[in-house]
Order: sequence, then C-alpha cells, then structure tokens
Amino acid sequence: MTPVALLFLAFSMSADAFAASISKGAELARPRFRHAVGIGLVFGVIEAITPVLGWAAGMASQRFVQAWDHWIAFALLCAIGAHMVHAGLKKEERIAHRRQTFWLLVLTATATSLDAMAVGASLAFIDVDIVATSLAIGLATTLMASIGTVLGHRLGRWAGHWAEMIGGVVLIGIGCVVLIEHTGVLG
Repeated sequence: MTPVALLFLAFSMSADAFAASISKGAELARPRFRHAVGIGLVFGVIEAITPVLGWAAGMASQRFVQAWDHWIAFALLCAIGAHMVHAGLKKEERIAHRRQTFWLLVLTATATSLDAMAVGASLAFIDVDIVATSLAIGLATTLMASIGTVLGHRLGRWAGHWAEMIGGVVLIGIGCVVLIEHTGVLG
C-alpha cells in the first residue's frame, strides 16, 4: 500500500469516529482541550486495535481464500464504504443531551471501530504492514476525534453526516484500487 493510500485509509477510517465525536462535543456544554484529547485517545486506541484483530482473523483464513483475496478485499471495503455513506445519510438530526460517562464513550468508540476490524480482515489479503497501518489509523482517529469534539458544540451534528459519507466514498475508492491492482486491468 502506498503512503498516499495509507493516509486516505487512515483518515477514512477516522470519519465515523469524527462524526461520533462531533455528536459528543455537541452534547457537552463547553469541551476543554484536555477533555477533547482524552476523547480522541479513547477513540484512537480502540480504532488502532481493531484492524489488528481483523487482520489476524484474515491471516488465519488466508490460505483458504487466496485465489479470491482481492475480490474479498474489494467486496468488504465497498460494503463498509456503502454502509458508511448510508449511515451518513440516515443520521438523526436531534441532539440528545445526556451525561457523558467513560464506559459510554468506550462503547461508542467500539461501535465506530467495527468497520476498522473488517478493513483489517481485508488487509490480510493484500501486502500491507499492519502495525504501520493500525498506528496510522489510530493517530488519524485520535486527531480527528479530538478536533470533532472541540468543533462539535459549534457545528452540531450536520458536519458528522458529511464526514462519514466522504469516508465511505474513500473506502469504496480504495476497494476499487485494490481490485484494479490485483487483476491487472490497467497495468
């Protein structure tokens, strides 16, 4: 995977955490920088772990699906991307004000990182450095979730819709690139 593709992957994986952190920031009266970084770290650490778990599962099954691996990666990335676009279009506009707890934050971060686990599984079928990839995803997510929290009380939830949809489109694009590279259509 090229550095540019890795950068796009990392930031597209952070889109749903960015959207969720905007919602978290919108629910807070006035988030402090320290609080925003803490929320970002929770999202980032969980988002960095889940691709490794998915990659390990994908590696375990790789010998059984090696002839179809690029199609599996393409299908998973496109399905996740389409789901993110759909979720971005269907988000509720209502802002619910409720008390923030650490465990609610962990649960939200885990829910937004499930797509990273599926992406990790698809990455097992292509030549990537999973440590560098998961670190890039975790750092991008920490940065984006911290920014989203700070901006959340100003922007509200509407910005989260766009972030999630753009992230989904980028994942679909990466899936198409994987398929093109492995089938040799353009080369």
